[in-house]
Formats: sequence, structure tokens, C-alpha cells
Amino acid sequence: MTGLPRPPQAGTPMLPTDTFAGQVVLVTGGGTGLGKAIAVEFARAGAAVAVASRSAEHRQDGVAAVEAAGGKATGVEVDVREPESTAAAFDAAESALGPVTVLVNNAAANFPIAAADLSPNGWRAVERIVLDGTFFCSQEMHRRAVANGLAGSIVNIATTAALAGGPGMAHSAAAKAGVISLTKTLAVEWAPDGVRVNAIAPGLFPHDDLPDAIKAARDPSVDDTRQPAGRVGQPHELGWAATWLCSPYASFVTGHVLVVDGGNWLRRDFAMPPVRSISDQLP
Repeated sequence: MTGLPRPPQAGTPMLPTDTFAGQVVLVTGGGTGLGKAIAVEFARAGAAVAVASRSAEHRQDGVAAVEAAGGKATGVEVDVREPESTAAAFDAAESALGPVTVLVNNAAANFPIAAADLSPNGWRAVERIVLDGTFFCSQEMHRRAVANGLAGSIVNIATTAALAGGPGMAHSAAAKAGVISLTKTLAVEWAPDGVRVNAIAPGLFPHDDLPDAIKAARDPSVDDTRQPAGRVGQPHELGWAATWLCSPYASFVTGHVLVVDGGNWLRRDFAMPPVRSISDQLP
């Protein structure tokens, strides 16, 4: 099995380098992992980037990555669970770079656990960041775009587990399913205001800030053999997907959920393997 071809290497331009010239992009959770990869690709396409995170260290890492790619960036502190913090983050981004016209709701929380063992606090911790945070940031972005008479674009990072269920990830899958529903609702409500809203549902994209418990549950040596594509995703591929969805080249695309997973969520074995309980699979 040869699988799908590998993408062009990281750093290869996917869009013209002036695609987002004069625009400001705010990426929540933009200092690590997939969020940082997304922030870098926007910078390569000409955007100034506000790296939003609760962690000062993560903000610094994200800014450094954007600047290394030749972009302009600032770090803004945010707790997406709190509307007041969200508004302050947009204020800080606007003061440093200008009005935000693109928002990527990437901030998330997750940890593998059987639903029977999930505590109320564990449920709330994930739901508040994933679903509440996506709504509060989106609402703030829309309010400011309308007030400033600017068109805008929002991309929400979902997951394929939101489409098919997520055993061992009930909290995250449910919250991300809410994000997908929210994406479609806001797309209809806000299109007359010039604000597009789309989502990306990634598959397996290994990255440095995966929770230790998730890393322990996976075997990187066989990841490629578990994918129809014969490989996992590369973080910059997700960055390309986000930049395209927010670009003028996708100006008639709104309310769409773009699955980027090499076909894995559609996989069904001809001879199904034995069922193993989630409790047996978790470390």
C-alpha cells in the first residue's frame, strides 16, 4: 500500500504572499501545536497575527514562530471561557496590530477517559473552553466587524469525532459537535453582515502539545498503517486549509465543515476487528 502522496514541505507558499496583506488574524491557542502551525501559515500569506493564549510562554513561542516565518505578531492574553477576557484580548490585538478581520477558534482542552468515569468538573473544563470559548470569541469578532464596517472570516477547529462520536472523548466530541452546529447557525445569521463562518475537522495530526495521556494511548510506530492514506497529517497542511477557508478564494464558502483526515473517519473494515472496551484501551 503506497497511500496518498506527501504534501509539499513546510514553508512552501500555498497562497500568494499578499493574500492577507493589511489583515489581522487572531488565533486562540496559537502558541503551540496546530494553532502555531496555523498562525505561521497566515503569516506566510501576509497577515499580522495575534497569538492568543493564557500562557505567557506559549504566546512568546507563537510570536517567535510567526516572526521566524517573516510575519508580524503580538501575543495577547486570553481566557476564552470569560467574555470580559475575550473582549480585552481583541482590544489588545487591535491596539497592537489593527482591527481583527480573521478569527481562528483553535483553543481546546481534552483528555481520554471513559464516560462512566468522567467527573462534572472534567466535563465542564472541556465544554467551557471548546464550546463557550468558540461562541464568545466569535460573537466578539462579529460585533467588532459590524461596528467597523469590515468583512470577516471565522474558522472553528472541530474534530472528526464530532461527526461520528468519540469513545473515550465524550466531553470533547460533544462540545465539538456543538461547535459544528454553531458554525452552521452563525454562517446563516452572519452572512448578511459579511462574516463567513466555517469549520475544519482534523483527523490525526501528531504534534508536540498533545496531552501525555493521549500520547500514551497511541503507538506512533503504527500510526501510518491505521490510516487509509498510509500516513498521518502534517501540521502545515491544517494551516493551509485554514488560510484557504479564510481567503478571498473561498469567499462563497460559509457554513462548511472541511474534513482533513485522509479519509480515516469513513473507514470501515470488511472483517471487523474484535470490540475492546474503552476502559481496556486507555492506559
